[in-house]
Amino acid sequence: MDNQKIANLLNLALDATSREREESMELDVGYDEQTQRWDIIVRYVGDIGSLETPDILVTKLLGNYAVINLPQDEIENIAQNPLVEYVEKPRRIFFSAFTGRAVSCVNAVQNQGLRLMGEGVLIACIDSGIDYAHQDFLNEDGTTRILRLWDQTISGDPPNGYRIGTEYTQEEINQALQAPTPREREEIVPSRDSSGHGTAVMGIAAGNGNESGGVYRGMAPDSQLLVVKLGLPRPNSFPRTTELMQGVDYAVKQAIALGLPLVINLSFGNSYGSHSGRSLVETYLNDAANFGQTVICVGTGNEGNRGGHTSGTVREGERLSIEMGIGEYEPTVNVQIWKNYQDELGIIIEHPSGVQAGPIRQNQEAQRIRLVDTELLIYYGEPSPYSVAQEIYVDFLPVGSYIDSGVWKFHFVPVRIVQGDFDMWLPGGNVLGSATRFYQPTPDTTLTIPSTAFQVIAVGAYNPVLQSYADFSGRGYTRLLRQIKPDLVAPGVDIRTVRAGGGYAEVTGTSFAAPFVSGAAALLMEWGIVRGNDAYLYGADIIGLS
Repeated sequence: MDNQKIANLLNLALDATSREREESMELDVGYDEQTQRWDIIVRYVGDIGSLETPDILVTKLLGNYAVINLPQDEIENIAQNPLVEYVEKPRRIFFSAFTGRAVSCVNAVQNQGLRLMGEGVLIACIDSGIDYAHQDFLNEDGTTRILRLWDQTISGDPPNGYRIGTEYTQEEINQALQAPTPREREEIVPSRDSSGHGTAVMGIAAGNGNESGGVYRGMAPDSQLLVVKLGLPRPNSFPRTTELMQGVDYAVKQAIALGLPLVINLSFGNSYGSHSGRSLVETYLNDAANFGQTVICVGTGNEGNRGGHTSGTVREGERLSIEMGIGEYEPTVNVQIWKNYQDELGIIIEHPSGVQAGPIRQNQEAQRIRLVDTELLIYYGEPSPYSVAQEIYVDFLPVGSYIDSGVWKFHFVPVRIVQGDFDMWLPGGNVLGSATRFYQPTPDTTLTIPSTAFQVIAVGAYNPVLQSYADFSGRGYTRLLRQIKPDLVAPGVDIRTVRAGGGYAEVTGTSFAAPFVSGAAALLMEWGIVRGNDAYLYGADIIGLS
């Protein structure tokens, strides 16, 4: 299958064998082997609901986007329909206080003069869930501050308009909190934050410090809370961009219905994509930020020092080589190469043993090459309405249990050069061993997606003790338009915040820098919108202040 309305990676996934999809880190994301069905993301015009049948399930989102669940053999038909502009597959996303609050200068804002606490503002944490019984998310009378909790991993009673998970109301959470034992509490509201990530994030953004007597209070302790736990009700499930988009959609619609200004915190991302802000999930966030009174804050990821990105310029008459180490016991690795469409390159891939394949030229079908005990699955992308760059995707798949370790080389041979610039990325999210990396990495353009979206506040991390940028923090620019990212940095090293199960713990990462900015945005919106000083202090207005 090769349809220009279908994104490159989905085209390749549909062309790949079941073994190749299973072995790959990316190709099976969105596919359910048991039901042989896909979740796909579409941008559409007109009435997308008219395409729904008992076998094709449509979840409409804001701004003419939708998530469609359907059998694999229906994808081509859907893509050919004139209502559908473009189709992408989901991508896996990775979850990337007191000291930080002080150096952020928020103590003065909270305690002196203005006394801003986030009152009248809704903060939505779309993450791994929340420990809703932790005292820092309770009012003084023991009732919850959470207005809604949508756990996408618990089948049963989804919110109106959605098809996954279960929604719990404030009344149901309060009923659970009154249960005499934890076991009885979980029978009423069984949602858990197993990793503690979302609990820590919400603690920084909006914890009230009840358990610490106010010592570890978050940025906007009087704000109201909305929680979406991402994921699917399957063993070993991980969150995907399809669940993320539905979570954002839900938060915006809830805020509009409640008549509240909204801050959405997204503390996760992935490294797959052109990093130009043009994928459907990025353009969706741009559109969602324009509904209601909304601000979206996104962490830039922790890929700055991991050697997962490199770049270069190929010139006429000069071969350029890139070395990449693959450590032992890697079951799979993929490499994305993004270049200008006008440039024509031959690519030679060299195995650690010295055996070479290529030059590999542009071909509109999947190419399979075996080098010793590693299979290479190679796909050249086509132009699309949402990409002005060309992707060359290379999946390293094992013939046995693991791909061959050692130093692999990519040799770029110029054929016709107009600009010659290119970027290469390895998978992010700390899924690879430390020995798997580019040997001459480039720390620039290590932002994770979706912090590359234009209408979000991209937040990097700094060390509040050393007053220096954190070396792990993803940084910009975006790849093509050279937009400056991150928009600002916040404390992200050794931050003490709420711990799932009770108490507090120290955390590090841009995941925990983003909620400082989310909380700060809530304080600005309280001053501007709630108190009537600036009714338009949201969206691009707050991005401009950052």
